[in-house]
Amino acid sequence: MLSPAELERYARHIVMQEIGGGGQQKLKKARVLVIGAGGLGAPVLQYLAAAGVGTLGIVDDDTVSLSNLQRQVIHGTDQLGEPKVASAAEAIARLNPNVNVEPHPTRFGGHNALALVSDYDLVVDGSDNFDTRYLVSDACFFARKPLVTAAVGQFDGSITTLKPFEQNTQGEANPTYRCLFPRKPRDGLLPTCAEAGVLGALTGIIGTMQAMEVIKEITGTGEGLVGRMIMFDARSFRMETISYKRSAKNPLNGSDPKSWAALLEEA
Repeated sequence: MLSPAELERYARHIVMQEIGGGGQQKLKKARVLVIGAGGLGAPVLQYLAAAGVGTLGIVDDDTVSLSNLQRQVIHGTDQLGEPKVASAAEAIARLNPNVNVEPHPTRFGGHNALALVSDYDLVVDGSDNFDTRYLVSDACFFARKPLVTAAVGQFDGSITTLKPFEQNTQGEANPTYRCLFPRKPRDGLLPTCAEAGVLGALTGIIGTMQAMEVIKEITGTGEGLVGRMIMFDARSFRMETISYKRSAKNPLNGSDPKSWAALLEEA
């Protein structure tokens, strides 16, 4: 049940026909795991906390540095040197004390991936490297957890939702992350954020879109981004949507699926 204070806090959700009291209760019961408390994770955590998601898990093994603050707006100057999971938890407590935060000050890896994602209803990937993105998407497939994943460049970003353990309305398996990107780029092919830079506000736009997708998934509102990727160009402020389908060559739900252990060996 929602308390009188929660009814007032979430009043602008509750009056919406598409969400209402039932949708707000779903948000309160939901457990969402956010991978990374950085540029994307910051707005995701802030908006999901403000929306009343009951439990937020945060995976990050880094500490707050001054160069983070240009885009990682959940952290403050007075928190330099703090673990990001602790800094983010403090900000969430100030924003909405009704939200339970579960900090995981560890690196997301093959040794803990399945255990981490299995404990939540939905996962958000805000990581900044392809190794983690592939690992998160594979773990969510085997744990049967929806995944909202996004990435940003200097001025561009993309976002999609993955539920490859389910079928579409035609009875076909939904696509995987490996249907979009069959092979990881080799190391050094793409510059890192530290090398190329990134427009700070861009991470806010894409991260907020991720939070929107999570709220839609939890409440059953609207049409999700399964089988669709939104591509955003901040310089022209244009968005494009590309549709993609399951590839029979993908190693998850393709014609020759591999086990979790086999994928880890290849990583």
